[in-house]
Amino acid sequence: MSQTAIAFDNSDSCTLHPSVRTFRIVTLGCKANQYDSERIRESLLGSGLVEAADAPPDLVIVNTCTVTHQADAEGRQLVRRFARRYPGCQIIVTGCYAARDPETLRGLPNVVAVAPHTEDLFRVLVRYGVRQPAARITRFSGHQRAFVRIQDGCLLRCTFCIIPRVRPALRSRPPEEIEDEVKALIDSGYQEIVLTGIHLGHYGLDWPYRERVRLWQLIERLCRIPGRWRLRVSSLEAVEVGEDLLRVFRDNERICPHLHLCLQSGSDRILARMNRRYRVSSFLRRVERVRALLDRPALTTDVIVGFPGETEEDFEATMRVCEQVGFSRIHVFPFSPRRGTPAAEMDDQIPPSVIRQRRAALGELAHELGRRFRSSLVGATHEVLFERRTAEDARVLRGTSERYVEVRARVPEGLADQLIGRLAQVRAIRNEEEWLLGQLSGSSLPRLELVNL
Repeated sequence: MSQTAIAFDNSDSCTLHPSVRTFRIVTLGCKANQYDSERIRESLLGSGLVEAADAPPDLVIVNTCTVTHQADAEGRQLVRRFARRYPGCQIIVTGCYAARDPETLRGLPNVVAVAPHTEDLFRVLVRYGVRQPAARITRFSGHQRAFVRIQDGCLLRCTFCIIPRVRPALRSRPPEEIEDEVKALIDSGYQEIVLTGIHLGHYGLDWPYRERVRLWQLIERLCRIPGRWRLRVSSLEAVEVGEDLLRVFRDNERICPHLHLCLQSGSDRILARMNRRYRVSSFLRRVERVRALLDRPALTTDVIVGFPGETEEDFEATMRVCEQVGFSRIHVFPFSPRRGTPAAEMDDQIPPSVIRQRRAALGELAHELGRRFRSSLVGATHEVLFERRTAEDARVLRGTSERYVEVRARVPEGLADQLIGRLAQVRAIRNEEEWLLGQLSGSSLPRLELVNL
C-alpha cells in the first residue's frame, strides 16, 4: 500500500470519469461511520453531484465496518449487489474493512478505488470534481438525531478488538469547530445531538498538555449553546467517568441522564485476558457514584460472551454483575475472532454451541432488566424526541426518551408531522413489551389538546 493508503484498479473499464453526476452512499457499522458518510454526502452535494434515490447511480460509496466477520461479509455482499444491480456504476470502498483488507476489496466487481479513511477518499473524489471536503455537516439524512464525531482513533489494545489497528491515529477536533457544527445542526432543526467517536474518553489526549481540552470541558462548552435541544454522549469506559464529567452531567439538564459504559465481562480473569483497564470492583464503584449523583440514570452496556477461556463460572459472574448493575439495555456480542488480534490466536476457543447458549441466557436477562427499568419510569413525565410513525397506526408516534427508552404515544389528528423531530413532554402510563406507552402533555405544543389513549 502507498503512503496515502489508496489502492486503484488500473483496468480500462474502471477508469474514474469526472462526468459522474449521481451517487449513492451505503453505510455499515458505528455512529462514527454514519457521521463520515454524512460529511461525504454533503461534500458531494456541495460540488454539484445529485444523490440518486430510485435511479441507477453513477457512483456508489460503500462505507464499511470490520468489527466482526459478519460485518466483512456484509461489506462484500453490498459491493456485489450494487455491481449486479447497476452494472455501469463505479464503486469506491472506504471505512474500517477497507483499511484492514484492501486487496480483497480491490478484486470485487466495479470497485475502482479503495480509500480506507475519509482523507484518502476525498483525494479520490477530486477526480469527480469534489474540490473541498465539507468543513462541517449541517444535517443528518434519514435521522431525527444528529451525530457529531469529535475524535478518531483509540490508544487501547484490547485483545479482541481490531479497530485500533485500522484507526490507529488519535485525532481530536478543535472545540470551536465542534461548537460551530453543533450550532449549524441546531439551526437546521435538530433537537438531539449525539457526541460520538472511536474512543470518546481519549478526546484531547493528542494535544500538548497545556493546550489540552478534556471531554467534560467540551461538553460544558456545548451546553451553553442556546435553543431547544438536548445532548447525548455515546459509549464511554467506566474509568473515564470521573468527578468532573459527572458534575457536568449533574449540573446541566440539557444532558441526557444516560451513560453507555462498556463492561464486556463480569469476570476479573476474563477482563485481564481482554487487556481491559479495570476490574469488576472498580466498575461497580463507578456505577454507584453515577447513581449517587444523577437522577435515575439509564445505564447501558456491551458484553462479549464466549471469549476464549470463558468458563461457566466466568459467565455466571457476568450474569450476576449485569443484574447487580441493573442495566437498562445490554448489547450482547458473541465472540468473533478477528485475524490480527491476540484473542484470535488463543488456544481455548469456546464452541459455537456454547456461545449461542450463553448469548440466549444473557439475552433473557437483558430483556428482564429492561422491563424492570421501564416499569420504574411509569407515572413520570419524560422528554421524548419523536422520530417516526408506527406502521400500525399513523397517529401513534415512536420516539426516544432522555433515558434511552422507546416511547409511543397517540397524537392529535394533523399534528404528527409537526411533532416528528421535536422534543415533547410525555407521561408514561404503561410498560409494554419493549417500550413505554405514553400520553402527550398539553404543554408540548401551543393549543395542543390532551389525548386520552
